[in-house]
Amino acid sequence: MHKKTMKVAALYSGGKDSTFALYWALRAGHDAKCLITLIPERNDSYMFQVPNVELTTYHSEALGIPLLQAKTSGVKEKELEDLKKVISAAKEKYGIDGVVAGALASEYQKSRVEKICRNLCLECFAPYWHYDVEKYLKEIIAAGFKAVITSVSAEGLGVELLGRELDLEMVERLKAISSRTMFHLGFEGGEAETMVLDGPIFRKRIEIVEAEKVMESRNSGFLRIRKLRLVEK
Repeated sequence: MHKKTMKVAALYSGGKDSTFALYWALRAGHDAKCLITLIPERNDSYMFQVPNVELTTYHSEALGIPLLQAKTSGVKEKELEDLKKVISAAKEKYGIDGVVAGALASEYQKSRVEKICRNLCLECFAPYWHYDVEKYLKEIIAAGFKAVITSVSAEGLGVELLGRELDLEMVERLKAISSRTMFHLGFEGGEAETMVLDGPIFRKRIEIVEAEKVMESRNSGFLRIRKLRLVEK
């Protein structure tokens, strides 16, 4: 753990990994100056989470941390220029020294964020890189984060998981499926996505008021969230 206190920006999708990486940064004593969200204009971004990512405006308010949100083409490699522009803007506006990412196992994502940070003379933190995945999921739950599954895209994962909370029972269920189909238990390959609704760093909790399940095939679909609200804690 880095002892030097830094001003950091958190790459943020609203999901479990970016939220837990932010949690790590705050517990390490770093000053989270802003969240950075890139919204892909296509459904198959190599770098960024897609379903409901535009809703991080709610997370920004719930966390009490400013948000820099920008659109990206979602085209492979070109989207990196979009990311670099926003990180550069964060450096200029907030004087950040580093960037925090929720990368678990994707060498593609981690290496590219690190390269951008090097070019901008920023440190890059990926605190849970190659961390034991089952232990990681259980730590998220034990810390008090409430995350729900908002998309599925892997064999064995169906419509019944959409909107379900990622709790200990769900971890066991996912482990059983993963042992058969070999998907990444942390969803690092896009096998599923999550949205965090509450946790120890949230000043307000988020409630899903209206949503619908949209299945594109037997093992691929997402929760289209139509309405959220913030609730005082």
